[in-house]
Amino acid sequence: MSTQSTAGIDDNGSDRHPQPGASAPRPGAVVDHPSRSDGFVRGASGLIGGPLGDHAVALDRPAGREGRFWTAARIVLALVCLTLALHWVQKSPCQDGAWQNNVQYTRMCYTDVLALYYAEGLNEGKVPYADHPVEYPVLTGYFMGALGLPVHALGVDNPGINQGQWFYNLNALVLSALAVATVAVILSLRRRRPWDAALFALSPALVLTATVNWDLLAVGLAAFGLLAWARRHPATAGVLLGLAGAAKMWPLFILGPILVLALRAGRLRAALTAAATAAVALIAVNLPVAIPYRESWERFFDLNTTRPIDWGTLWYIGRYLDGRISPSAPGDLGPFEWLNAHISTLNWLSYLLFGLACLGVAALALLAPRRPRLAQLAFLVVAAFLIFSKVWSQQFVLWLLPLAVLARPRWGAFLAWQFAEVCYFAAFYGELLGAATTRPVFPEGVFVLAASLRLITVAVLCGFVIRDILRPERDAVRDTYADDPDGGVLDGAPDAPWYQRWRHPATVVHPAETVAA
Repeated sequence: MSTQSTAGIDDNGSDRHPQPGASAPRPGAVVDHPSRSDGFVRGASGLIGGPLGDHAVALDRPAGREGRFWTAARIVLALVCLTLALHWVQKSPCQDGAWQNNVQYTRMCYTDVLALYYAEGLNEGKVPYADHPVEYPVLTGYFMGALGLPVHALGVDNPGINQGQWFYNLNALVLSALAVATVAVILSLRRRRPWDAALFALSPALVLTATVNWDLLAVGLAAFGLLAWARRHPATAGVLLGLAGAAKMWPLFILGPILVLALRAGRLRAALTAAATAAVALIAVNLPVAIPYRESWERFFDLNTTRPIDWGTLWYIGRYLDGRISPSAPGDLGPFEWLNAHISTLNWLSYLLFGLACLGVAALALLAPRRPRLAQLAFLVVAAFLIFSKVWSQQFVLWLLPLAVLARPRWGAFLAWQFAEVCYFAAFYGELLGAATTRPVFPEGVFVLAASLRLITVAVLCGFVIRDILRPERDAVRDTYADDPDGGVLDGAPDAPWYQRWRHPATVVHPAETVAA
């Protein structure tokens, strides 16, 4: 087949018509190598002899034609398996549930998965929502019951087994499989950039938080939803994102960027299809609980409405600074402490700031010189939610991991963010240990500093993503792909005529003018 005949075909075999001004992929690029294209990795590679040599060609060959078993994709999949094995070892001191002398804090191995097996009554055979209210969205509750109730039944017949340990290990196995599947999705979306997936596979945050809670359930479903959208199956994408949103709410936010980008590209039908099927899936999963067990179903919403400022958030940092920057009279409340005492106002302020951030992302999508990539906007929206939320649990880092890899696969800023997450993880457990023993491990300012570092590094990542949107020539993905490999029907599509008339009215030639000429 000639070069000309394949120029308009993407990696998925679909026709692609680049936007006006779209640049072609880097000449000769088959597989991107970070040791050549990424400044941080190129510099660090000097420690082991420099960038990948020209004779290391096995990893450059197209899928199915490799000369060796250890291709880039297989290496990355092996790395994520190693990372998850290290995570299991890190959590092993807590697996028996005999948490004596605060071992769950001193070894930093606490996990909600094990603790909630007992707290949610699964060890007594209670059915989530029907017999006991659950503090999570319904698909997470279903998941807990689907794994927990068989373990309880097994324990009834075999009283010698440790039910909690069995439950944790079963969850760890399934959640780890979802993490591996997420890496496989990233590899599928970045066939020319397989080493991008190594950012997720080698993430220190994944080592520390993979099974702290059930967040990988939503991460895996959302990743498959993005893959379905990229493969031009908007209905399937909507169903998967709706299911992901029924496990944790944040995947529903991805629908916003899809709608805004589709508006700019004039592809609203596909976006509305995805939004509609997402709504159907979300409702279908919730109704079996919401109708017969309404009070149990509302537990999640009640908890999130009434809970005060949580550790490590922007609002928590503000509470710490109350009285230190501008001391008030005894008995007076600083502004953040006042918000903590007036939770309804705090909720509305948090929603308002997140809403304004979403409007800013939408404006960025419409005003950018080139239509941004889906992953870039999705990362910004989810990051804004975390930045302005009153709750930012340690495992929420998993929400951003795949989006960060897809949005900006650069190692330097990513590793700085991961360093901040590790610091926060250690400081968080120090704070927990101090609270449990009433003897502070370190001054509270150390924990606040770690929380601030996490917040700052996420904000810096957002700044880099925004810069790449405003200056698309600096976008690493567009250095390899002509447009947006995650865009599905948006990939390579020109901007809609209404948008071109709005942004460039002087350059639009109207039919009447053509006839007159």
